[in-house]
Amino acid sequence: MWYLLCTQDTDGVQTSELDGRKRVVIEGVRPEIDAGRFAIKRVTGERVTVEANVFADGHDAVSCRLLYRRAADTEWRSVRMDAAGNDCWRAEFRVGEPGEYLYTVEGWVDRFKTWRGDLAKRVKAGQKVDVDLQIGADLLVEAAERANGRDRETLSDAAAALRDTATGGARVDTALAEELFETVQRWPDLSTATRYERELRVVVDRERARFSTWYELFPRSCSPVPGRHGTLADVKGWLPHIASAGFDVVYLPPIHPIGRAFRKGRNNSPVATADDVGSPWAVGASEGGHLAIDPALGSLEDFESLTEAVRERGMEIALDIAFQCTPDHPWVREHPEWFRKRPDGTIQYAENPPKKYQDIYPIDFETPDWRALWEALKGVFTYWADKNVRIFRVDNPHTKAFPFWEWVIAGVKREYPDAIFLAEAFTRPHVMYRLAKLGFTQSYTYFTWRNTKKEITDYFTELTQTAVREYFRPNLWPNTPDILPEALQIGGWPAFMSRYVLAATLGANCGIYGPAYELMEHAPKEPGSEEYLDSEKYEIRRWNVDSPESLKSFIGRVNRIRHENDALHQDRTLRFHETDNQNLICYSKTSEDGANIIIAIVNLDFAHTQGGWVTVDPEALGLDPVRSFEVHDLLGGGRYLWHGARNYVELEPDSLPAHILRVRRWMKTERDFDYYL
Repeated sequence: MWYLLCTQDTDGVQTSELDGRKRVVIEGVRPEIDAGRFAIKRVTGERVTVEANVFADGHDAVSCRLLYRRAADTEWRSVRMDAAGNDCWRAEFRVGEPGEYLYTVEGWVDRFKTWRGDLAKRVKAGQKVDVDLQIGADLLVEAAERANGRDRETLSDAAAALRDTATGGARVDTALAEELFETVQRWPDLSTATRYERELRVVVDRERARFSTWYELFPRSCSPVPGRHGTLADVKGWLPHIASAGFDVVYLPPIHPIGRAFRKGRNNSPVATADDVGSPWAVGASEGGHLAIDPALGSLEDFESLTEAVRERGMEIALDIAFQCTPDHPWVREHPEWFRKRPDGTIQYAENPPKKYQDIYPIDFETPDWRALWEALKGVFTYWADKNVRIFRVDNPHTKAFPFWEWVIAGVKREYPDAIFLAEAFTRPHVMYRLAKLGFTQSYTYFTWRNTKKEITDYFTELTQTAVREYFRPNLWPNTPDILPEALQIGGWPAFMSRYVLAATLGANCGIYGPAYELMEHAPKEPGSEEYLDSEKYEIRRWNVDSPESLKSFIGRVNRIRHENDALHQDRTLRFHETDNQNLICYSKTSEDGANIIIAIVNLDFAHTQGGWVTVDPEALGLDPVRSFEVHDLLGGGRYLWHGARNYVELEPDSLPAHILRVRRWMKTERDFDYYL
């Protein structure tokens, strides 16, 4: 029987490799994504709170610690885990500079803690404890051998005191002293400690991964001269406008040469005229492919000059990466094996029946030459990263191979740890989440189509209060060049205002297809379509962003509120609060230190005034449920005294369809009660 035990596998480990003295069990470690297959995400300075179920057989006390380190380091750092009830233990650490970190959990039977607890019980029961004190002295001697410096001296002196029978009851006081216990805890006996079977990963990004405000524009529409094709140099003229409105990411659609074969005309017409400029997402022409710039936009020097001008204003360029090719792309000629051929020998163009995209050839990720293909695609990212681009919006990543994204994102980030990847993946939830797990820093979301109170509440509770938040960072867009949602088509300017307030306060990352949103472009190509009429994807548009009807000042006010309130720089504290009117939605965010509290209330009815009672959760906000507190409407300017948790709100869509309220909390001071912002 013993022979069988020694040779068979137990949970995949040879029994001969086990140490039977290791009695502690560690399970249920969280956060842990898919049994450690994928990393969680944080940004520099954020906390990682780790919980685990740690226990042992019998009645011995258990202790455990959280181990963490940068992946490149060899030495672990540790922090003691605190009991949270029901064998659950908790601790946290903060991450530093961008890169990869590791963490795990270690637990052990704590003989000194067990002895100390038993001693306290015996003393309380009036039992003799002379022998117990001798046992404790032996444990202290062992701890002193593990310690150094002043702690070694303290432990040795305590051991001697426990053996000194002449001191009577003072020995018990010494044995149970909290300071002595803390000293012993710093030098645990780890000889029979159990370490969790996995080292879990954290990918740490820079701050802009967590908080960013994007503005998308087409450079070819930026010319100040009517009728002239805009250039990268012309974009500089837009920077004061974009910066003053509070945006920090200037997102450009593909800037590469546009194919001529099967070029699309206006409104996605399959027939183009000589004057049609085509779609920027039809990448590649005789002038070059993904490493080239459309000559109509300017030169590489113009691009580098633009990135520098953007950086001087505290913003960054985000570049669209669309891994697809026109029939004119150099890769089609140089690497025909990278594209799928039909039986007649022609290359298969993109289709989404009944739609046909004859101007685009999808890349075949099942090509036998996939290694060379992967290297070429990675080279696109590193080429532009070398030109000081660190933010990439990736077009339709869900139509490319999953293994490629895991490989390429990891590879790029090894060279450029500050790189940020936004997934434009309007697709099924499991696919979106998989892309995030594979490495995408941020992702587009279903926010664009979530309109009712229930839809918004359910969706954002999933994104911010479940395990999804550990790896999926939402970036909220109320519109894109591809999507003009029905709400914006029919809701008028109240819809544009309320949807932007929602995007900017529900999400720490948000963006707009800028000129079209500011000027409230709302005409669809045809009834029931989400395509814009006269879409800028296929033609040059001229935008008057200085129009008195522009929403620039409103959007700028919302963005200033975002930047000035730390509570809106993250999504983890998002909480929804009860309203008795389904057309009113109320939610809050709180900064990490609790000093900054924002409550947003939005009228979801674009046509009618809506009022109702809002009941905030005082505990979620750190407020006294019976005291009054002041709220300052940062959007409308009003100040209101709220009494307790339940208060009445009324919002008129034709004036201002939302409140963004900053809570002024009452604080006790030495002189009297005072409040602070």
